[in-house]
Amino acid sequence: MRIDLNVLNHLGMNLYSNIPAVLSEVVANSWDADAEVVEINIDPSRSEIIIKDDGNGMGLDDINAKYLTIGYARRENGEVVTPKYRRPVMGRKGIGKLSLFSIAKTIEVYSKKNEEKNAFRMNAEKIRKQITSSSSRTYNPEEIDHSSIDFAKGTKIVLKDLKKRLSHAEAALKKRLARRFSIIGASHDFRVFLNNEEITIEDRNYFHKIEYLWYFGEESSYYEDLSINKVHSEKRKNILNGGHQLSGWLGLVKESGELQDGDDNLNKIVLLVRGKLAKEDLLEDFREGGLYTKYLFGEIKADFLDDDEKPDIATSSRQDIFEEDERYIALKEFLFSELKHIQNKRAEYKSQDAEKEILQIPSIKEWYNDLGSDSRNKAKKLFSKINQIAVDKEHKKQLLSHGVLAFESLRYKDALDSLETISLSNLDEFLRVFREFDDIEATLYYKITKERLTIIKKLKEKVHDENALERILQEHLFQSLWLLDPSWERGTDTPYMEQRIETEFGKITANLTEEERKGRIDIKYKTPVGKHVIVELKRASVSTDTYELQRQVDKYRSGLGKILTEISPQQRPVIEAICVVGRQLRDWENPEKIEESVKAMSAKNTRVVTYQQLIENSYRAYSEYLSQNTRTGNLLRLIKKIEEEITDG
Repeated sequence: MRIDLNVLNHLGMNLYSNIPAVLSEVVANSWDADAEVVEINIDPSRSEIIIKDDGNGMGLDDINAKYLTIGYARRENGEVVTPKYRRPVMGRKGIGKLSLFSIAKTIEVYSKKNEEKNAFRMNAEKIRKQITSSSSRTYNPEEIDHSSIDFAKGTKIVLKDLKKRLSHAEAALKKRLARRFSIIGASHDFRVFLNNEEITIEDRNYFHKIEYLWYFGEESSYYEDLSINKVHSEKRKNILNGGHQLSGWLGLVKESGELQDGDDNLNKIVLLVRGKLAKEDLLEDFREGGLYTKYLFGEIKADFLDDDEKPDIATSSRQDIFEEDERYIALKEFLFSELKHIQNKRAEYKSQDAEKEILQIPSIKEWYNDLGSDSRNKAKKLFSKINQIAVDKEHKKQLLSHGVLAFESLRYKDALDSLETISLSNLDEFLRVFREFDDIEATLYYKITKERLTIIKKLKEKVHDENALERILQEHLFQSLWLLDPSWERGTDTPYMEQRIETEFGKITANLTEEERKGRIDIKYKTPVGKHVIVELKRASVSTDTYELQRQVDKYRSGLGKILTEISPQQRPVIEAICVVGRQLRDWENPEKIEESVKAMSAKNTRVVTYQQLIENSYRAYSEYLSQNTRTGNLLRLIKKIEEEITDG
């Protein structure tokens, strides 16, 4: 067996893709060197990162026999704990140091052990050149001046010629390093500083997000104290099958959006082994589909996965675990059981907390207090369901407003049933019931209008991209014909799209001409008053004129008219044609020509509208309704208040 230097590329020089992961390897080496202080300084102007520790340092033998020996397995050589603090060492495979080349082309190492000083430089390009050389299987770093070493002991590593920009790295690096280690801090005699600011567990910046907390091991009060906004917490067992022990915590946030932290998604369970990140996300191994997982995150510490007496189950990248190992299987079985427990407890907690939480909204509280005792019990059940499934504030607003509306609709249905028992002489009671139904109708239309306006606003955003607008408009026209006419709430039959006349009406031929039979109608619709509408949707790039457009529409109208007459000979079908075009017709050069064209087409019950006109007309019509709507019944006022108060809150 022959090992080539090219293994450096596969196992180290391209090991990681981000700065926090690379620097974690250096910090881990400092831990293994019994360092008490690690200082990381970033200089974007010089494209440099300097990492310095006060650990044991390295003599010449340490550098050659250990640091520069790729794959040096320190634990197999009896170095399982550090000499001073008896720390369980993190390093195992002896390749982490190579990860520095993932982000830097040049690495300088300065080290002092006792009174011995050493300094050398490694260059990625020279290493690669050496890899391609057939004459040698070794690489000799460049020895450099060590007179600049002014520290008593330890090691300083300088990363130069960085491959990655540092403009935004500093802001996120402190937080991400804090999240990759559980042994940083004075309590572990291991303090890490970034640009002179100490990194602490609080820099993880997520404990305040926890609403419900479950914790394992002996650090219970520690996690409870950090989770300052928790509502419920519970200590759980930490013994797995096989006698393995773990520690850590799992938590749920109130709104799923809280787990999106800039570019970092916290919706995961991090695995830490010997105080260092071992796997980014355990949750992905479970493929759990429950809604509760959208709110879940946590940290699990499982040192038993890295037992010195057992095989190494970490992958070569040190970022994942071999899943077939019995230790990892035991961990997954334990976590699966805990996740199911959390799922059940969340439902229980949300049900318990629903009334208190939702009644913090003043308008809801006022509405709730006006209910009778029986209706209140039903409202509590409604609150419980909404509290369990609401994903975020906007989602909760929609669920509450729709829920209250549905609740009132059912209540008024009971009121309608009670009309049979109302005395005919009690006119006021009759009027009250009818006013309540009128209020519901106004509220429903208000919400429909708001939702339609949202669709139109999205279309307006695409109005300058004609090709995109055409695709979106075609889809929305078919599903939302009220864009063409607000009075078209729903038709008396199902609209169809892009079908030939022969396909739609089957064997009914009605003596159609060949041209009529093969005519493909974009959209055909029947309005509530029985009028048949043909919609011709032209591509944004198509240029046409009044004559060509009318000739095409006449073909569809003629074929459809013959078929409808054959179906119902006693009725004369009313057919309207609407042509939606991407650009003005060619013969619309001046206002007089436009007027002539409109009159000619109107005489044949045809009208033309551009994409932009269609959107603007719809937007104006629905906006005016919302701004001028004076029908402010009690229910409508309540719905508006709910939406405003949740948004403001």
